[in-house]
Amino acid sequence: MKLTSFLGLMLLTVSVMAQNTKVDYESIYKIKDEGFNNSQVMDIAWNLTDRIGPRLTGSEGLKKAYDWTSSKYKEWGLTNVKVDAWGEFGQGWEVDKAYVAMTVPYYQAMIGIPKAWTPGTNGAISAEVVYVDFNTEADLAKLKGQLKGKIVVMPTATAAENQYSADAKRLTEEELTAMEEMTVRAGGANNASRFAEFRRLSNLRRAAYTMLKEEGVALVLATNRGGQGTFFTSNGARNDEGALPEIEMAPEHYNRLVRLLQKGEKVMVEADTKTRFLTADTKGYNVLGEIQGSDPVLKEEIVMVGAHLDSWFAGTGATDNAAGSAVMMEVMRILKASGVKLKRTVRIGLWSGEEQGIFGSRNYVQNVFMNNKKPNKAHEKFSAYYNMDNGTGAIRGIYLQGNEATKSLFEEWFKPFREIGAHTITNRNTGGTDHLAFDGVGLPGFQFIQDPIAYSTRTHHSNMDVYEALEEADLKKNAVIIAALVMQTANMDGKMPRKPKVFE
Repeated sequence: MKLTSFLGLMLLTVSVMAQNTKVDYESIYKIKDEGFNNSQVMDIAWNLTDRIGPRLTGSEGLKKAYDWTSSKYKEWGLTNVKVDAWGEFGQGWEVDKAYVAMTVPYYQAMIGIPKAWTPGTNGAISAEVVYVDFNTEADLAKLKGQLKGKIVVMPTATAAENQYSADAKRLTEEELTAMEEMTVRAGGANNASRFAEFRRLSNLRRAAYTMLKEEGVALVLATNRGGQGTFFTSNGARNDEGALPEIEMAPEHYNRLVRLLQKGEKVMVEADTKTRFLTADTKGYNVLGEIQGSDPVLKEEIVMVGAHLDSWFAGTGATDNAAGSAVMMEVMRILKASGVKLKRTVRIGLWSGEEQGIFGSRNYVQNVFMNNKKPNKAHEKFSAYYNMDNGTGAIRGIYLQGNEATKSLFEEWFKPFREIGAHTITNRNTGGTDHLAFDGVGLPGFQFIQDPIAYSTRTHHSNMDVYEALEEADLKKNAVIIAALVMQTANMDGKMPRKPKVFE
């Protein structure tokens, strides 16, 4: 290539990039005005939490959320609104009643709820509690014939100790700066022995549950993690047809039972739980809607926002993930109400089945953007996906998922939000939620850096994930920032840059 041709190509590349990164401050002003002065984000969140309640995939609560969110889409003037089946999920599950209390050596109401997809107690029961301690299958064999009709507790390492630091925190500037740096680590030590012990304990735990079923145990009590009245739920027994009735409890109450039994005290517990398995409709669904693009050609291309609508059920799924769902709905409302120009079509997807394995978004991506595991025309016409699922905290920046070509875009687009603390651009990956469905097939998918607040310490999958945990100012900021990024992405001259091809 001649030097003059090379220089011409370089100048053209710089010119195109400059056009793409240029901030549309007039539209930003409209977005900020609508998002900060007319926000509906907390009303949306209230409807999803206080009014509709828990939204376990396959539950009646999630069905109510499908109906309500799709009706709001239509109210705001979105098009192509549909509750879209993504595939087979399996039976749903509901809790209708949950009561558990210690009655001997004294009465004490206890905090707990049935473990997901476990049966109820079939009426009120009152039984002696037995501490089942074991380290080998031989230990389990010694217990045979002793457990019929009993309530069982097992060893746990969960301790509910006093806390000497706040649950909630915000990221410091030093922490944000560190996130911008990439760390290259040497290979770790051989972890074979650690993994072998983990497998041994997992197999032993499964053997214990098999033995408890065979013995005719009345109820299993369990604890996961938590403290100070908070307990965190786990993935339950969705694929275990013969599951025992089981209650997950606050660790303080569970550990008290264990200590009493270890000291030789007789312990009695009464419980009454009622659960239902829902089999009339076993499909999973996503809720979709669009704002049609204005450009005759570019409107065929898609920019997406999304969050998972499903939740766990001990609380009302406020920070996980009514926060993200409310923000992304508010993004669509802001874009529609502000009247900003959008050349490309903007689509929202509220997903289900995220908590059981990112099912809703993964199936959507495979159904829409892939044919026989190969990219199709819709894949070619896709620009970018933005996801929110890190709690209620304010957006402080964005994870690029290794897509270094987008760095200059986001550095420019975040400039209007430096004054509210959002400016960190990191090439790092983050995992665990729906952007991975897009990133995994070569589509640009992004998740945001957010202040943790009390997400991992208090609210994520816990009985305290409720409306009061939401930070109104943070959710308003997040909706405005994401709306601005979507507007910029929708109006680029070209689509969002992609990482090197992942398909031959």
